[in-house]
Amino acid sequence: MRLGVLDVGSNTVHLLVVDAHHGAAPLPAHSHKVELRLAELIDPDERITDAGVDRLVEFVRSAQEVAEDLGVTQMHAFATSAIREATNGEDVLRLVLERTGVDLQVLSGADEARLTFLAVRRWFGWSSGRLLVLDIGGGSLEIALGSDETPDVAVSLPLGAGRLTRAYLAHDPARPEEIKALRRHTRATIAEVTGTLARAGEPRHVVATSKTFRSLARIMGSAPSSEGPFVQRLLARDDLRTWVPKLASMTARERAALHGVSPGRAPQLLAGALVAESAMDLLGLDALEIGPWALREGIILELLDGLDR
Repeated sequence: MRLGVLDVGSNTVHLLVVDAHHGAAPLPAHSHKVELRLAELIDPDERITDAGVDRLVEFVRSAQEVAEDLGVTQMHAFATSAIREATNGEDVLRLVLERTGVDLQVLSGADEARLTFLAVRRWFGWSSGRLLVLDIGGGSLEIALGSDETPDVAVSLPLGAGRLTRAYLAHDPARPEEIKALRRHTRATIAEVTGTLARAGEPRHVVATSKTFRSLARIMGSAPSSEGPFVQRLLARDDLRTWVPKLASMTARERAALHGVSPGRAPQLLAGALVAESAMDLLGLDALEIGPWALREGIILELLDGLDR
């Protein structure tokens, strides 16, 4: 079966086409994406602008054409925090449906955390024991913890790298007072859930997903994506502490010259690094592993689980 998953995120809009069937890992067949940065196309009233809607519709149409050309038999489309939190989110969904026929489903933050956790559990298996999973997106930070395929705790915090960059880091490079305010806000927000996570038990294995974590691990010496998904990639807290001041001193253009950092992601990498550092500090994590599967794979796995065998 050839499936297509269309992911409308705060930063990137991504169509992933996979060949999948029960009992086998989804096999990527094609990836079609653009850094739309939808969360930046929001006006002061928290409405997605007309230009943002037009760009989204244009990409959805192109994704439909790609999916049809590749023989996709089922396509599932979902949206995350940018549309979920926009004051005109329902209107955006309606316009996309009217203009393209694609019915975007909005995921809750808790569902994002749960489905990402499912993907990580399937990748690393039962031998990993109690899992703690972190994912930094453009609009939110997801944290999930548990011993089964469904996490015992699944939370979403408004600590996305794009959101925080817009709210706190107005200058390039960022000013010390901006960084201090962002660090204070980030730590206070994560601290609200540390007790809940502690009561759920200590994790045996800690995994991070998302482009932010992958970029941070890459600039700190992890293998490039060209070496494939089976290479272990780690991010150590001590390395992150060393790099945060370096990233803070750089302009976005200078960060874009680092290995593993795209020009589109460079402006928000500092905010993402501060979130990662805060989470690792407050949760007592000396290191974590970068996982290759995340939300899109979680959605595919849940779809396969729900199909008649």
